[in-house]
Amino acid sequence: MPALQRDEAQTRARLIDVHRYDIALDLTQGEDRFGSRTVIHFTARTDGDTFVELRPAELHSVTLDGHPLDPADLDDNRLPLTGLAPGAHELRLDATMRYSRTGEGMHRFTDPADGENYVYTQLFLDNVQHVFAAFDQPDLKAVFALTVTAPTDWSVLGNGIATQRDPGHWTLAPTPLISSYLVAVAAGPWHSVRTEHAGLPFGIHCRRSLAPHLDADADEILDLTRRCFDRYHQIFEEPYPFDSYDQAFVPEFNAGAMENPGLVTFRDAYVFRSAVTDTERQTRGMTISHEMAHMWFGDLVTLQWWDDIWLNESFAEYMGYQVLAEATRFTDTWTDFAIARKGWGYDADQRPSTHPVAPAPEDVPDTASALLNFDGISYAKGASALRQLVAWMGEKAFLAGINDHFARHRFSNATLADFVDSLSRATDRDVHAWAERWLRTTGADTLTPVVREAADGNWSVSVEQTGSPDGTRPHRLTVGLYDHDRTTTTGRLVPREPLTWDVPDDGTRSATGGRPALLLLNDQDLTYAKVRLDLVSWDTALGALSGLPDPLTRAVVWNAARDMVRDGELAPAAYLDAARAHLPYETDLSLVQGVLAFARTQIADRYLPRTERHTALATLTALSRDILRRTEGPEHGAEAGLRLTAVRAFIDSATTPEGIQDWLDDGSVPGGPRLDPELRWRILGRLATLGAAPLDELRAAIDAELARDPSATGREGAARCHAALPDPAAKQAAWDALFTAEGPAALSNYLFTATATGFWAPEQLDLLRPYVARYFTDVPALAAARGPALAEAAGRHAFPAPFVEDDTLHLGEACLTDGNPTPALRRKLIDQLDDLRRAVKVRAAAENA
Repeated sequence: MPALQRDEAQTRARLIDVHRYDIALDLTQGEDRFGSRTVIHFTARTDGDTFVELRPAELHSVTLDGHPLDPADLDDNRLPLTGLAPGAHELRLDATMRYSRTGEGMHRFTDPADGENYVYTQLFLDNVQHVFAAFDQPDLKAVFALTVTAPTDWSVLGNGIATQRDPGHWTLAPTPLISSYLVAVAAGPWHSVRTEHAGLPFGIHCRRSLAPHLDADADEILDLTRRCFDRYHQIFEEPYPFDSYDQAFVPEFNAGAMENPGLVTFRDAYVFRSAVTDTERQTRGMTISHEMAHMWFGDLVTLQWWDDIWLNESFAEYMGYQVLAEATRFTDTWTDFAIARKGWGYDADQRPSTHPVAPAPEDVPDTASALLNFDGISYAKGASALRQLVAWMGEKAFLAGINDHFARHRFSNATLADFVDSLSRATDRDVHAWAERWLRTTGADTLTPVVREAADGNWSVSVEQTGSPDGTRPHRLTVGLYDHDRTTTTGRLVPREPLTWDVPDDGTRSATGGRPALLLLNDQDLTYAKVRLDLVSWDTALGALSGLPDPLTRAVVWNAARDMVRDGELAPAAYLDAARAHLPYETDLSLVQGVLAFARTQIADRYLPRTERHTALATLTALSRDILRRTEGPEHGAEAGLRLTAVRAFIDSATTPEGIQDWLDDGSVPGGPRLDPELRWRILGRLATLGAAPLDELRAAIDAELARDPSATGREGAARCHAALPDPAAKQAAWDALFTAEGPAALSNYLFTATATGFWAPEQLDLLRPYVARYFTDVPALAAARGPALAEAAGRHAFPAPFVEDDTLHLGEACLTDGNPTPALRRKLIDQLDDLRRAVKVRAAAENA
């Protein structure tokens, strides 16, 4: 499918204005296809030619101003419109479209729990053309009026209030001016919980089989929604710009959520079927807050072209965390951001595929390249940059600039220059210079303290700053100073008055009273930079990390350790030792989850030599057992999340079936919790990977569990377990399902991911080795045939990550050179190979230590 070129979009925007779409969708035409009729009202400014995008199964008829056009003129996804005269025009198209099973366009899903069918749209970034005809670019905003014909037992949701005229026939209220990629429809026998807030209808929706689980959390979800909604109205002068606020939790959704105005769609994993930690509830809350921020930044004011995607995502990421912290019980959101999100930005920024937060327009020449920028830079780095901007210019001026931006560009489009101009009007600071250094450059600065002690007991500190080839950035940060608490033997650290520091302007500072035991740059994590600790401070951290009083401070130290491991400056075993020493005493759940995840998936599986992996897993199981002991008994009920996290880590790190098989047989962990479906599938997956029983017994156990849990999640669990079996026939069957199945037999996006994640296991290297070369041979064809979403999934989840070897690098590099991978796959391979190259280097250093 040809990607839309930026210069083509600019030419089309100069030629036409689009006013209104009238769209009729017929969802009663069977399991594979649906009807789509579109009437587009637009105006040409001058004589000229252009095209409209559509990707139909069949194009039945086209008329322009009442004159028929030949459907055969459709060239791939483009229908030419030639000889346009100045003035008003009406384009009518009647087509039959295909449902998707990859989470793009109009996705159709059959719930295995009850056989009910659901459909929903995901039209981002250029998937509109899979549903209806459109001039598909963000700066041609229009009014969208939809009617939907659906089975009579379905309900229909959309951007505007939906009204059922008669059984099966629905009308959606016309939208204000929005971009085509924001149009949304969701139809099926939804279970809905409806209310009203601030004079607007609010609703949350899920498939029927999840109804009890949504009902259990409905009060929490709606309370978070109302609190965030009210907080946004306190800080934004522009009122919510749409007529309703629905949130639909939809199956097999590729992202966390999508900011369709009036109808936000979320992955329905956020409807929790099993026990979750409070941090996972916070993540759901942050996603609600993030998507609501988009109603203003992205939906009301929309980027002009995809080079400014950061204007959408960085802003929503920053506001999502900030508003959730200000308006709800989740007050420590920035700790979770630091440990769970920020590393995503640092990692992306150090790869060959890095790009500026705000790339130059010429660096995003088409929609295919734009799609690649939805990464840790546009989200985590961009949000970090905005957090630094607020620290530098002040929140009052920052919000004044945002409100000026909304007022000037409401229901229109804007650019980086427009946004910076609005901020500049609100402050005397040179925001243009700040933006040039922060948003137009790549790479992460590294800040290292240089502490000097004088003979009289006084001391001084300066900061060494290194950056990328693009240079360094200015930073406003906090320098934390901590001393050992001499009144206790608990290892607690007590803070001194911190320093506020401008790098590089503040040079060297002198102080009296003896140097602190720990000096920490970027305490409170207000800037985006990798930090290092001096030797005295690092020794203190290794001995007393869990004694730091603030979890955000501890997150900065853990991130410094993480970066040092990745950069080859800290032995991976030292990180594991620190985790073993301090996590049993850690009280912040997000820190426990984040550190355990890095220790398990990176330290044990990739960075340590293979000969040390078994010992590393034993260390993690011992650590998990310590947390379980600490959280036993009714007096520790508030620590249920820590206990659940430890149970998961114990299962994932088990090297024998001992213990976890007993849990599965008993249906409970001694002292709790009882095993819910998520934990049962997790144990079965680990037992399958370990080959903990004869193969026929393992297959029978998987099938029995699927009979017990015949849900969509159960089906994914079974696919993951079957692919994990250490059996040549099981591996071949999984590979065929991943790479050779076609048509109705091809795996949906979620089943593909489940199968791929079960397939590769460090415990099975000899069995899996023949598939390493096959991956690089087979994956380009898969990506070309099944599109960007499956290409991304294949690059992320099906990549042979356990093979931390030079041979894997050589095969991957040959694939990039000779395999002609699609843009989405190429980007994932570049990133995976860079991470692998880093792991090879770290492992080699560990082996030679």
